[in-house]
Amino acid sequence: MPAIAVLLGALALFALGYRFYSAYLAKRVYALDPDFVTPAHAYKDGIDYVPTSKHIVFAHHFISVAGAAPIVGPAIAVFWGWGPALLWVVLGTIFASGAHDFGAIVVSVRHRGRSIGALAKDVIGTRARLLFLLIIFFLVTMVNAVFAVIIAGLLIANPEAVLPVLVTIPLAIGVGQVVYRRRSAALVPSLISLVVVYACIPLGQALPVTVDPIANLAGVEPALVWLVLIFVYTFFTSRLPVWMLLQPRDYINQQQMLLGLLVIMVGIIVGMNAIEAPALRGDLPEGSPPIFPLLFITIACGAVSGFHSLVASGTTSKQLDKEPDARYVGYLSSLGEGALAVCSILACTAGIMVFSANQGTAWTDIYVDWAAAGTNPAGRFTEGVAGFASNIGIPESVGLVFATVVVVSFAATSLDTAVRLQRYTVQEISAIVRERAAEGGALRRAAHFLSRNITAATLVAVVIPFVLALVPGNFAAGTLWQLFGTTNQLTAGLALSVIAVWVTKRGRNPVAILVPLVFLAVMTSWALIVQLRDFVLSTDPMQRFVLAPLDLVIFVLAVWMMVEAFLALRRAFAERSADPGQDPREDGAAAGEALEGDERS
Repeated sequence: MPAIAVLLGALALFALGYRFYSAYLAKRVYALDPDFVTPAHAYKDGIDYVPTSKHIVFAHHFISVAGAAPIVGPAIAVFWGWGPALLWVVLGTIFASGAHDFGAIVVSVRHRGRSIGALAKDVIGTRARLLFLLIIFFLVTMVNAVFAVIIAGLLIANPEAVLPVLVTIPLAIGVGQVVYRRRSAALVPSLISLVVVYACIPLGQALPVTVDPIANLAGVEPALVWLVLIFVYTFFTSRLPVWMLLQPRDYINQQQMLLGLLVIMVGIIVGMNAIEAPALRGDLPEGSPPIFPLLFITIACGAVSGFHSLVASGTTSKQLDKEPDARYVGYLSSLGEGALAVCSILACTAGIMVFSANQGTAWTDIYVDWAAAGTNPAGRFTEGVAGFASNIGIPESVGLVFATVVVVSFAATSLDTAVRLQRYTVQEISAIVRERAAEGGALRRAAHFLSRNITAATLVAVVIPFVLALVPGNFAAGTLWQLFGTTNQLTAGLALSVIAVWVTKRGRNPVAILVPLVFLAVMTSWALIVQLRDFVLSTDPMQRFVLAPLDLVIFVLAVWMMVEAFLALRRAFAERSADPGQDPREDGAAAGEALEGDERS
């Protein structure tokens, strides 16, 4: 199968999805109101609530959600063949991810920019808030651990990329100053910054940066040094106002993403490479996991992802200038991530065979078994991109550094956002504990301190995933990915349940939300049970005594949350039946109306 045929077919379907399906969601399901006063205006504080151009908010949301996951997940899932992976990415993006991201932004905007966990209390019930927040806590902890391990691994394998990655930070701060202080457009400064970053690639090749001297002096592995540096960095950057580093780096990374996609796509067109992998692998090695349900949790981003709802309701909704921007930001970002996932599939099935080190090797020898599929998937993607880049005259060595800079930049941005979101989650959980703890007790005092102290909450947000990332062996990057994927898709299902109840209460048709909700609920519950069995039967003590209990806790929370959501949905249908004349747009605020009016409706 020619790679170009797969690429053009997927892009055509994405274009049709945005043109028609997102328009249906905007008009019939979410009923966007251009006169609604968004939280960015109502609660403007210059730190989190900042009215921002939809293009910059798109860049923030797109780059925050399109981290390493839509690259890593498909790079592993092609083990079963490229056909099932491609089908899930395309259909999941159009009908699940688009509705999920779009809806999470809208519901959060209508509730003062509150997080999806806090919204669960208003939309579903009081108990749902704590349950959802606990699941979010587990999810973001695993996101931060996995992404940090992936970044560390790439920087160790490609020290030539360290300098271009580091240069991005001061450049982004400079762009932020220009855009925010001078009220200038971000396009030109971000393009200039991108040119500087790529001009540093030859310098990085001449001056590769390693932490080996520090590691040798301390008597530790280089990975540990990188993990310390990564988490110290995210501790400080997550405390900065969003306009200072997060937004401008997102905009630079958006240009980087577009350029990366352009290099891949032009390389595919020029090279006319064929996909070497089977569409459906029939000769699976012994001991391979079943495609159902694990395909749908291995591709944890790129089809639909619960992490997106955390970004949508945690940071994106606080920056939205006008409510109709939610369609452009939410749905189009999902399509962009889907395009990245499609490129990852093609890079790992066609481009990787163009890479000189793999020429003459059968694709099945690279994906010889499931363990090999889960080993360094980000590295296989960078090799595939380097292979496509070589089709258009870019030396493989340059293409490899270029792809590494892209992946690390995306993952680092996701880490910044995730740590910021985890801080919110820690503070919200602490506030609930404070309310319920005994008056004057030590628990109440500790919860009060943690809920009010940003530094302490941020410290919790970085220390726990740091410890998780230190577990010996391939634990964090390999086995943990499965549990991360399951929890991520579970969170997506729970976010869809909040959206479905909210839509139903307002007299609109929830079918577009209910279909992906039911599908994800079944697949994630099934996957949690399969993984629990595997963890319990494993001879690895880390799986038996760490992952198995964690899986069980998440499963119990999931079932409890699903019951709460079902009851809330049934009540919503009953209320709508009792009042069939309810105006589907009754929650839309007129110009200047206070946001709290939506919560009273």
